[in-house]
Amino acid sequence: MRYAKFGSTGLFVSELCLGTMTFGGQEGAIWGQIGRLQQADADKLIGRAIDAGINFIDTANVYSDGVSESMTGTALRNLDVPRENVVVATKVFGETGTKSVNSRGLSRHHVMDAVKASLRRLQLDYVDLYQVHGFDPATSIEETVRALDQLVRDGHVRYVGVSNWAAWQIMKALGVADRLGMARFESLQAYYTVAGRDLEREIVPMLASEGLALMVWSPLAGGLLSGKYSRTAHAEQGSRRTMFDFPPVNLERGYDCIDVMQGIAESKGVSVAQIALAWLLHQKTVTSVIIGAKRVDQLDDNIAATSVRLTDEELAALDKVSALPPEYPGWMLGRQGDVRRRQLSESR
Repeated sequence: MRYAKFGSTGLFVSELCLGTMTFGGQEGAIWGQIGRLQQADADKLIGRAIDAGINFIDTANVYSDGVSESMTGTALRNLDVPRENVVVATKVFGETGTKSVNSRGLSRHHVMDAVKASLRRLQLDYVDLYQVHGFDPATSIEETVRALDQLVRDGHVRYVGVSNWAAWQIMKALGVADRLGMARFESLQAYYTVAGRDLEREIVPMLASEGLALMVWSPLAGGLLSGKYSRTAHAEQGSRRTMFDFPPVNLERGYDCIDVMQGIAESKGVSVAQIALAWLLHQKTVTSVIIGAKRVDQLDDNIAATSVRLTDEELAALDKVSALPPEYPGWMLGRQGDVRRRQLSESR
């Protein structure tokens, strides 16, 4: 297991992060479609992850209406994991528990209440990474930045991050934090796969420019890149993708990627899922890939992806089949950049 510097901080996290979205869902509920693991299962998965060198765990207050956080905290207690050995991340935005008009969003009111509830469920004195889980058009970015900074100053939170925001929204928040001398976002948690590279248009260049870490959610595209699916093979009824068709993927594009990945996987004697994860681990902008599992053998298969090395030729083949079509202003910026680079080369 390799470890990466977390954005501009001095914190180091494992290249894989254990996601807990599969913990605690109830049958018939939306989270139950993703997973219904109980405490004993959670203990096994977290224990196996830590044994493999994973020091990073990601959850959220909305996962199973808070049950995922509670199970995560109990597992860490049951396993007697030293607090300094694990980096715990959770999120704020959606509703949990008793619903009211102010029980969601990113207002100071909700953020302050939500972090206290998360700490109680997690049985922790502080959260290492507290992430806003979506964009709130009803609350000014400055109000949210000020509230998050207060959490850092109060010691409830060590670092703050963001999930599912556009590049311009993140840049605005960074500008506010810099202007006010407050805690800034240190990370983005976002969807990114070989079959869904939209992030590369605006967000990846912004992350590189501003020194933010990238945590990848749904690296197998909701199971589409697990190896169970192809143009001719469909997963059995009841599997996650058949019940919860998310995230949205251009299937033809996805199947093209799977065709290439199957060939690479066969040549290396590994699973298609491992190739999909390995592709992400070869991307310079990726800090940690969040993996979720329902069984220890699934987790082990994902962990094994850290040992897969893709050749330049294999990466080129995957890049060719998955490349984004050019869009404005990207193609114009590319043309202008090419002209400028030629001018610089000729002047030497």
